[in-house]
Amino acid sequence: MSAEAFVAAYGGVYEHSPWVAEAAAAQGLTQTDDNPDALAARMAAAVEAAGAERQLELLRLHPELVGKLKTGEQLTADSQREQASARLDQCSPEEFARFQALNETYNARFGFPFIIAVTGLSRRDILDAFEARALNSVEAEFRTALDQVHRIARIRIGALANG
Repeated sequence: MSAEAFVAAYGGVYEHSPWVAEAAAAQGLTQTDDNPDALAARMAAAVEAAGAERQLELLRLHPELVGKLKTGEQLTADSQREQASARLDQCSPEEFARFQALNETYNARFGFPFIIAVTGLSRRDILDAFEARALNSVEAEFRTALDQVHRIARIRIGALANG
């Protein structure tokens, strides 16, 4: 696959960040990249090498959970599908209010939205994780958020490989 085709196919794996796929392609693509785990690790390494400022930018490009689903703002197709899979589009008024309050508190404390790979989780699982992680130190939560971004990317790479 050419670098251009690779970026076209995998540029959305990291939310609004085609630079990650561009960095992986710039290193040269090999048959090893046909393995989703190997490709995910290589793309994650590009993010890890990018430095804290670029990583923070990446975190800030992720949508808040539930917020945009209810307000009609546009999510990427992947984010919309992932949030819907956890039935975040079906929150009760109480759940919606709780997500909004947590989003506000979390963003004020950490400077980026709460990020979790929602695939396979229930709304309750997500709210429980949200409440627990809001108590983390800034450093611990930055690392956890990056790890979750890598997990989301791995899920998306697997979907593309199987798609």
